[in-house]
Amino acid sequence: MPSGVTARLLHVDLTTRQTRTEELPETTVRKYLGGGALAAHVLLRDLKPGADPLGPDNVLVLMTSVINGLSLSGTNRYTAAAKSPLTGGYGESEAGGWWGPELRAAGWDGVVIHGTAAAPTYLWIKDDTVELRDAAAYWGKLSGEVQDGLEQELGDRRIRVLQCGVSGERLVRFAAIVNQLKHFHGRGGLGAVMGSKNLKAVVVRGSKPPVATDKDTAKQKLVWFKDHYDRSKDRFHQLGSSSGVLALEASGILPTRNFRDGSFEGARDISGQKMRDTILVNRGTCYACAVACKREVEVKDLGVTPKYGGPEYETLAASGSLCGVSDLNALALVNQLHAQYVLDSISTGCVIAFAMECWEHGIITPEMTGGLDLAWGNADAVIQLVHLIGRREGIGRLLGEGVKRAAEQLGRGAERFALHVKGQELPMHDPRGKKGLSLAYALSPTGADHMEAPHDPLYAGFHPQGHPLGVLGLIEPLDPLDLDARKVRAFFECQKVWSFYNSVGMCDFVGAPLNAMELTPLVDYVNSVTGWNMSLYEAMKVGERNNTLARLFNNREGFTPADDVLPDRLHEGIGNGVLKGSRVEPELFLAARRTYYEMAGWDPDTGRPTRTKLAELGLTDVEA
Repeated sequence: MPSGVTARLLHVDLTTRQTRTEELPETTVRKYLGGGALAAHVLLRDLKPGADPLGPDNVLVLMTSVINGLSLSGTNRYTAAAKSPLTGGYGESEAGGWWGPELRAAGWDGVVIHGTAAAPTYLWIKDDTVELRDAAAYWGKLSGEVQDGLEQELGDRRIRVLQCGVSGERLVRFAAIVNQLKHFHGRGGLGAVMGSKNLKAVVVRGSKPPVATDKDTAKQKLVWFKDHYDRSKDRFHQLGSSSGVLALEASGILPTRNFRDGSFEGARDISGQKMRDTILVNRGTCYACAVACKREVEVKDLGVTPKYGGPEYETLAASGSLCGVSDLNALALVNQLHAQYVLDSISTGCVIAFAMECWEHGIITPEMTGGLDLAWGNADAVIQLVHLIGRREGIGRLLGEGVKRAAEQLGRGAERFALHVKGQELPMHDPRGKKGLSLAYALSPTGADHMEAPHDPLYAGFHPQGHPLGVLGLIEPLDPLDLDARKVRAFFECQKVWSFYNSVGMCDFVGAPLNAMELTPLVDYVNSVTGWNMSLYEAMKVGERNNTLARLFNNREGFTPADDVLPDRLHEGIGNGVLKGSRVEPELFLAARRTYYEMAGWDPDTGRPTRTKLAELGLTDVEA
């Protein structure tokens, strides 16, 4: 095996308290690279069909990649995957930060967790030493207390702690997982999977960082990135993802009042620019990354500290404009509460906006909220609801189920306000103004997801002279409001890129087309680390393989084309702003979806990948 390829998985059975090592064949590592693709491969192999997502048969996979833990900016990301308690289908979420590189320094590519512990437990990995330890002292504690306590117990402030929060212990269906308090696996409820297993944390310390097979070529690619990246001109460094608030407001697609509107009168007050000028105290980063896009904020009057980072765009929109809240300081506190309870900020904001619209229509009453006023714009109500959801108390018991289940329990027409795909709440991007995103939401295996591919405004900039996606043949500009076969092709090709990124651990904010790291030098870097001769074609097949495996998982769990749909509100016109009246036309959406099925090699009637497609991707051995 080349020196840059670890090819070792740690299997941990919490029920029997046994561990074992799996040595992966090099062909398997090259076929999947790691991350999402290898995690999906393991889940299809090891997870029984029909398993209860919150039962002992669910399998939690934590997977790095062949280039994780080395020195190229943006390659620190890794995957958490399991059957989702929120959707009942494939659950996958990536995070950056520090945990993945530390796991590789300990000599492991991934951890596969089976069974359920009899009592609160944490997993301690120090190089080849693996222990299951008592976590009773940390159960019920907020994330900062857990981080501090484990550092003190283990006598090392450089340990990397991956933990579920109180929300995961209480089985909130959109509970997240976090490393180092700031870097989240947000979507899919994977924190509830940890909580259901009585697994409080996975703590790692390594002493043997991976090295490249061809160190000289690897160094050349680091120099290439340095020569092509200018931090002073990078919006992700300057404003982080929060730059999206005013950009989307100007485009008429800032999700407002539960997606009724596309323009928010308080947008400037919750913008990244306002944050920069008021409460921002530092720009944090992930392992070995020059971009440093993370926000760190402080609001002393509210007890908000930089320890928990600062709000990303999704948080500002989901708890801000979506709920009609324009108080940036309050949103900084909400962000800290998400980090302390370890909640997905997107789903939390969406379920609160859902509750506010139900309140407006009399479906949720003061008796149900304990007297809490859920009027649009009530920042104090948002803060109180985060506490209730995180602890599963009061109306938080209902809202902690997510909008789909909450609406089913409420009845009385609440379903029309429950905006989700496959049970997962919509992210803070409106497909009515960038219509290729309708495919991303409907076809994502994890439910509505804005990270399936770049968004339509980027497609408008395609050109034949040196565009970073020109190597894939994407050279013709496309209108964001079109949803035709050309748009389907652009989405299909770009989806391969972002699925490849999820497999190799590349951050979308560092890789092309959003930033400087282009595809060809990235593939060259993979080869310099591994000693392979992988081509760009092969890399894109890894991305397609990743998406196809996730589709097979959902097919096995009973998902059909009837689940690849959008909530009705997206087929209705935007209520205000420069795109007032714009909608996703149902007939164009269904035609585009069918074109995608056929392009992907999926049966257009059943939505299942054909045997021919599986053969072309080298997946004839997959149990589906």
